[in-house]
Amino acid sequence: MNKIIQAIRDVQIFGEEGGVVPVIDHASASTFLNPDDMERVFRGELQGCYLYSRHTNPTVIAFSKKMAAMENTEAAFGVASGMAAITCAVEQIMQNEGHIISSNTIYGGTYALFENILKKRGIEITFVDPMDVSAFEKAIKSNTKMIYTESMSNPLLGVGDLEAIGKLCKKNNIKLVVDNTFTPLMVTPSNLGADVVIHSCTKYISGASDMIAGVICSSSKFINELIDVNHGHAMIYGPVMDPRVAYELYSRLDHLHVRLQGHSSAAEILVKKLKDEGIKGVTYAGSSDHPQFKVIKKLFNTDFGYGGMVTIDCGTLENASRLAAKLQDNKFGLFAVSLGYSRTLMSCPSASTSSEIPLKDQEKIGLKRGLLRLSVGYSGDSNHLAEKFVAAYREVISS
Repeated sequence: MNKIIQAIRDVQIFGEEGGVVPVIDHASASTFLNPDDMERVFRGELQGCYLYSRHTNPTVIAFSKKMAAMENTEAAFGVASGMAAITCAVEQIMQNEGHIISSNTIYGGTYALFENILKKRGIEITFVDPMDVSAFEKAIKSNTKMIYTESMSNPLLGVGDLEAIGKLCKKNNIKLVVDNTFTPLMVTPSNLGADVVIHSCTKYISGASDMIAGVICSSSKFINELIDVNHGHAMIYGPVMDPRVAYELYSRLDHLHVRLQGHSSAAEILVKKLKDEGIKGVTYAGSSDHPQFKVIKKLFNTDFGYGGMVTIDCGTLENASRLAAKLQDNKFGLFAVSLGYSRTLMSCPSASTSSEIPLKDQEKIGLKRGLLRLSVGYSGDSNHLAEKFVAAYREVISS
């Protein structure tokens, strides 16, 4: 059995009276038998006890332990959304001063956080090409505190050399923060030098497009800093993960690997069909013609395949939108943002999830207006669905 799957499986939290699953503890506050202990918590002298669900919650901790096992970190902390995870982790490190070097091909919401909020607080941001390790090195300043990147870029599906970036960070005593939303199980950033690993659990971790959640995986020290009652950004900002959501996510992690293998298999069938039909402009991590395929082979845990994310250059935004509409009509997939659902989700990133990035910057990073992003689902006959895609493509793009 794969070591990562075994690590997730070995986290078993029993419920009351020996139940095989944890209970959903939805109490907002916990009792203290010793009044002195409560005071010590508020003074920052005592950790590891339940106080208030904005601080810690038993069900959220159960889920967090499984995520820490998956990401090979000492600890983790579940929060209300992926953006909450990014914001709390980044601000905990930066403390409203210093310099961030960020990948220039990041999720639009992250770009907006950096460019429109953190810059106004006086934090310096330098955006660089994540495929160029030397660009990160050249951007380092005396006040650089953090490098931020994604294991697979959203939406361009680029894969930088995390191992080399991790070594660069260690050499310069800089924190490396990695958003691993697109590649859970497939990439383990902590093994490559990441100090903090973030997920939008809304996506693959949930797998059902029915909840919003996020998680921060890191050292015990950093997680304790996040929930410190006086200085912790997760504690003070209060992006609380609902214990009912934590319970659902805890349960779904046991079959994440099966779902990912399903996504990967369906995406591989679709991509092969598109290439066999001579359709150009297709990008997929599992294709030998991917620009960073050698890096991908080095970094990926290939037991789980290469995921379900595929992009196709349709030439124009109008073409991409028309094709998505046609594919929704013929029941190939759904025109919607997000990813990781059992059914295929389609979006035009330049006008949706990356629209926060100005058009001139979209052009600079190579985000084409006609890019169609697919999160390929595993529901249905993959060969039949691939044929549906080709038929729609021929009708819309070739007409």
